[in-house]
Amino acid sequence: MRAPSGEGPTLGTRLREARDHGFVGRAAERELFASMLAGTDSGALLWVHGPGGIGKSALLERLADDARAAGRAVVRVGGRTADGSVPEAFGAVPSEAGVVVVIDTFGRDAPTGGDVEEVLRRVFAPALPADALLVVASRLPPGPTWRTDPGWADLLRVIALGGLPPEDAAALLDTRGTPPELRERVLAFAGGHPLGLALAARSTGTATSAPGNWVPDHDIVAVLLTELVGAVPSASHRRVLEIAAHVQGTTEELLRSVLGGDDEAGALFDWLRKQPYTGAGPAGLYPYDLVREVVDADFRWRDPEAYETVHRRIRGYLLERARTARGAQAQHVLEALIHLHRHGGVMPDYVTWRGRREVYEDVLRPEDHSAVVAMAKRAEGETSARIAAFWLDRQPAAFHVYRRVGTGEAVAFMAWLRLAAPAEEENDADPVVAAAWRHSRSAGPIREGEHLALARFVVYPDAYQRPSSVQDLVQITILSEWLRATRLAWSYLVVADWKFWQPQMDYLDQQPVDGEVAVGDRSFRLYGHDWRAVPAEPWLDRHLEEELFDVRGGPAAPANLLVLSRAEFDAAVRDALHSWRRRDRIAANPLTRGRLTAGLGADPAESLRQLLAEAVEALAQDPRTEHLYRAVTTTFFRGVPTQEAAAERLGLPLSTFRRHLARGLDEVGGVLWNKEVYGTIP
Repeated sequence: MRAPSGEGPTLGTRLREARDHGFVGRAAERELFASMLAGTDSGALLWVHGPGGIGKSALLERLADDARAAGRAVVRVGGRTADGSVPEAFGAVPSEAGVVVVIDTFGRDAPTGGDVEEVLRRVFAPALPADALLVVASRLPPGPTWRTDPGWADLLRVIALGGLPPEDAAALLDTRGTPPELRERVLAFAGGHPLGLALAARSTGTATSAPGNWVPDHDIVAVLLTELVGAVPSASHRRVLEIAAHVQGTTEELLRSVLGGDDEAGALFDWLRKQPYTGAGPAGLYPYDLVREVVDADFRWRDPEAYETVHRRIRGYLLERARTARGAQAQHVLEALIHLHRHGGVMPDYVTWRGRREVYEDVLRPEDHSAVVAMAKRAEGETSARIAAFWLDRQPAAFHVYRRVGTGEAVAFMAWLRLAAPAEEENDADPVVAAAWRHSRSAGPIREGEHLALARFVVYPDAYQRPSSVQDLVQITILSEWLRATRLAWSYLVVADWKFWQPQMDYLDQQPVDGEVAVGDRSFRLYGHDWRAVPAEPWLDRHLEEELFDVRGGPAAPANLLVLSRAEFDAAVRDALHSWRRRDRIAANPLTRGRLTAGLGADPAESLRQLLAEAVEALAQDPRTEHLYRAVTTTFFRGVPTQEAAAERLGLPLSTFRRHLARGLDEVGGVLWNKEVYGTIP
């Protein structure tokens, strides 16, 4: 083998040039280090921490080059020896003046259990020359002792290394030759994570799918899992990480619910909080974006059945919380429900998924009225402005105002009108409301105790009826109304640019109302949903396969529930009692296809029989209706052939018996009607 001659470029030179070419960003971090090199910053220890693959080693390489360019000697040392002996972990202490000591992939604990960080702080670092600089890279931030030590408090500089900003991430993809048509999809997957960007960029060179359908292959996911997460202590810890990757924010309460009341939920939550790839926010703990993506992708691929089970449990928990939470907590829960739709369907095209810091939702104030009318005029014209003023006077509580963070300026508004009965004055003032009443009367009239609702105005003049942070908040408000409303029959959305929103309307099962509605010189289209026919639970299940596994086309929509008028309902109750001993006729009863029996079991006919029995039994619990109970049970449950025979068995005149039976049927029908409309049996 020929020894190197020392002349000409070396392999190391080529490696350094390649690294220089591929390195982008980190200007602020290099500027801080430069000030430490120049002595304008008095720091002596720069501690860089962040999750695996975030670019700590690449940054340290660049900082070492910067140090050499400044005329400093650079020495690399390890954080531990092969056998884990702590006192000798760093080797000999460099003694050259102005030396820059670089320690990469620093771990706190030695394999034998010794505290390497304590040796660094108390033994190795203090022995360095006074003008030395120490640069450490670790997944974890420095322990609290560094900050509480009066000596180190003024010498320590800490950088929490995050992902690259969008412009730097795009530049990195350019250096790796990523085709422009694939860049958006790669950035959506990897965000600003350098390792994720590099691996994804490499795979795009052999991509065969259409640009919009590019997804990371399983090899990339496996590598990133190893680098970003590493080994986890147990299957329970892995499941907790999978839950956290699927939901927007993880709380101990959510873990306890999804894991089935696991007694270890508290300890598992504490473990998750300590991981270097986990952050904390108002909604709970969350993995950093790329960790979330790869953990969720791996879980979805590795165990689809468990993946769907976890999804359903998370959704069930969030739905329950959505119905009871209030204020800021309610918004977090509803955002989390929308977040569950991020992988499939059309929702990613209509939700920005951005933070809400640009605007916030607020109540309408008296001083907002003129601004609301002005925004309606600017976006929709004079006629809409007059209609907005009409509803401001009639239903001011229906209005939600969206204000700019910092200034409180009202920049958008929406109105959620609740209407229990048509009113001539309202129909004359607002042709959209009149159209909603016409449609509901023909498609499924509302019944006593029910109401309809309209998202009558959604006005953000700066981005009128286009995806935006305001539109995100509006969708959260509408979802809240859909899920939390009691006795909501029909809801309507009022859409100006219906061609643009049609895919989302289809996805959300919002059915177009025939014809357009003219408001001044503008036209709108109504989209409606009958929540009695398709309640929240089956509605959420409509696109489950598409949401979880991105199976385009989706499953067939569930059959709509039958919506009966009160007269039709009472007739069906009587028919069901008359058919008590005929199971085939019970199964054909309209009540088995309505809200009354929905979700009670796999056999609607048996569920109906059970409900009928409970409603009849309720008559026996009240002395005032006990005689009605006897009339009903004798007629339908005791097998008597005629009403005359039933009256004779009870020792009653036929006319008295018939009066008792009619009242009893009315009582049973009323009990079940309450269950149908209000969801309860009194």
